[in-house]
Amino acid sequence: MTPIRVLIADDEPSIRSSLRMLIDDDTDMEVVGESADGEAAVESTARLRPDVVLMDVQMPRMTGLEATRIMVADARGPRVIVLTMFDLDEYVYEALRAGASGFLLKNSPPGEVLRAIRVAHEGNALLAPEVTKRVIGRFAPLREDRRLEHLTARERETLTLIGRGRSNAEIAAELFVTVTTVRTYVSRILTKLQTRDRAGLVVIAYENGLVTPAS
Repeated sequence: MTPIRVLIADDEPSIRSSLRMLIDDDTDMEVVGESADGEAAVESTARLRPDVVLMDVQMPRMTGLEATRIMVADARGPRVIVLTMFDLDEYVYEALRAGASGFLLKNSPPGEVLRAIRVAHEGNALLAPEVTKRVIGRFAPLREDRRLEHLTARERETLTLIGRGRSNAEIAAELFVTVTTVRTYVSRILTKLQTRDRAGLVVIAYENGLVTPAS
């Protein structure tokens, strides 16, 4: 099995070092590079083609937000996990809007960091529902996305449940359909909304009022 290729982008050497030791000790993944600023992260990503990038938000020369936008604009780009000191941070919301697959607190337990890398690599959202309500629910402005008009009623229901943090199995149980059918719905929604993973769908669900912090 090919290891998951990880790039670490953070301007603090101690954080890069501790993350490298943690990841390289795991047989399922490897660190292919480190970057101390956003510009270097973009250049290294284009050259090394990592599967997942652990991205600090506030870095010199180019912020993690700008670097994330550039990386995810590439169809072959990596999944990006934002590293932050606080779980209630408007930068986290902006990073998710920019295309990040989720976020991690810098003081997260080692096992959570490794799980996050695997989850992001699989294309799933790294967003706990209770944290999502605090972060996206606080900062997301309501907006009208005309692309939602292209969704069927069932696809709209599915999007709402994704926004509430439901898994495919949970959605299947609530809609009385098979998990395979839910996967089909999710694939169609991603295509119609021009979003590449579930984190982007969660943001869209909140921004369009399908999900609210109270729901």
